Amino acid sequence: MGAVKARRYAKITDEEALEYLPLLQRVRDASEVTPVLLDRLFGAWAQEGHPRPGKSVLIQAYRALVRMGRLPEEREMMRRLQLKPVRTISGVAPVTVLTKPYPCPGQCIFCPDDVRMPKSYLPDEPGAMRAAMNQFDPYLQTANRIKAFETIGHSAAKVELLILGGTWSVYPKKYQEWFVKRCLDAMNGVDARGLEEAQRLNEGSDHRNVGMVVETRPDWITPKEVERLRWLGVTKVQLGAQSLNDEILQLNKRGHDVEATRRAVRLLRLGGFKIVLHWMPNLYGATPQSDLEDFKRLWDDPALRPDELKIYPTALLAGTELYELWKQGLYHPYEDDVLVDLMIRLKLLIPRYCRLNRLMRDIPSTDIAAGYKHTNLRQIVQREMKKRGLRCQCIRCREVRGQSVEPDSLRLEVIPYETDVTREYFLSYVTPDDHLAGFLRLSMPNDPDASPVDELHGSAVIREVHVYGPALRIGSDSRGEAQHIGIGTRLIAVAKGIARRNGYRRLSVISAIGTREYYRGRGFRLERLYMHADM
Repeated sequence: MGAVKARRYAKITDEEALEYLPLLQRVRDASEVTPVLLDRLFGAWAQEGHPRPGKSVLIQAYRALVRMGRLPEEREMMRRLQLKPVRTISGVAPVTVLTKPYPCPGQCIFCPDDVRMPKSYLPDEPGAMRAAMNQFDPYLQTANRIKAFETIGHSAAKVELLILGGTWSVYPKKYQEWFVKRCLDAMNGVDARGLEEAQRLNEGSDHRNVGMVVETRPDWITPKEVERLRWLGVTKVQLGAQSLNDEILQLNKRGHDVEATRRAVRLLRLGGFKIVLHWMPNLYGATPQSDLEDFKRLWDDPALRPDELKIYPTALLAGTELYELWKQGLYHPYEDDVLVDLMIRLKLLIPRYCRLNRLMRDIPSTDIAAGYKHTNLRQIVQREMKKRGLRCQCIRCREVRGQSVEPDSLRLEVIPYETDVTREYFLSYVTPDDHLAGFLRLSMPNDPDASPVDELHGSAVIREVHVYGPALRIGSDSRGEAQHIGIGTRLIAVAKGIARRNGYRRLSVISAIGTREYYRGRGFRLERLYMHADM
């Protein structure tokens, strides 16, 4: 795999780039480019005696020809050549890195424990393979992922950094600090002397960190941990809730109860973080009906109501305690049609303020001993829902993606909802056909001084601003895309008005490191861990 990628991403010379000039001109002159037309153009080029190029080679050639002044720089041209456009269609370049193998306090019966990997990961998962190829080095993982994005024609100016690998909070503090710093060093192209210097450099970097995500266990979230996560630059936390039934948690040896999840969500929400919960159907002791009732608790319980969700149907893996229970006839994976039907029923329950990020772990089907083995569960569920005339209302299913956006046609939608400690407002701009162009999460604590972080006392808090559509370079103009047409600025103005009407005179934001300049331009100032604006 490494050798193949090395050849695919190999640099070409200016002389080689000039050889592709006639082909690139044909691509540029076409009135409309589809995959079929591109294939025909490449085929005709090959029939003329030229080697058939890959898109990554053409992207390099085009960039070289622009630099030489032989072709103009055009965003549409890059779109025509771009590989895997969905990679950055949500407005950011997601860069996933894995921490080194390290002991986890959990004893979950479903969890694989390969000594070569962080707990719960398998060596043949795509992300784990990339991490192992880079010896789990944070700098190499980040730098190579950014390079891969740019090689296939994507902008990596706005990087969402996802630090995965078991329970982040368990790792030694010095390792955490070093790991984050080295990821930022890779984005900055400079080796900083310390974490805070790396953060300052990233504020003006060509590759800015616009979101930082870690995953951990609910029972490791404390007020002190909330403050430390913020100091590291974290803006979003993934929590392995797995189930909202104490009996199921105990049967599966999860090691924490539901109250631990409630407490963790409460602390993180009051700290301004975006909250992603992992939830697992088909655990030992569960049934499709009990799973449906359990899933409803995510929304019925005001202490939960996550911003994002990952649904991971339990995968039966050799070497786990669950595998032994299956061999004894004590555990039964759901039949395929049962699981698909359950997923449809679950998707219909997800509110408009939540994003369903995943519907299945990225585990190769060859590793699954029994049960559901199709890796495209999301697509299968979506096709079946379309057949039944059903539509999921979650954020991901409504994102504007590559659709052109007319600013004046957007409609403001305000969804208020209560949690056990805050009143939340999900503010969004939607297109006439109900596609989501951008949103803001505004949080107003019931007790203005309840936050575990003193700096937030007395503040309403913006927990997230996200504008969708293809990721654009910082400073570039919109040409029909949702980004860079002022949606974020408009949403912040609406949030300020709501906070003011509710008696707040200060608005805070959990800014990512690379978005600090954006918020400064909108009247916010950095104090210690958050940015603030008086109203």
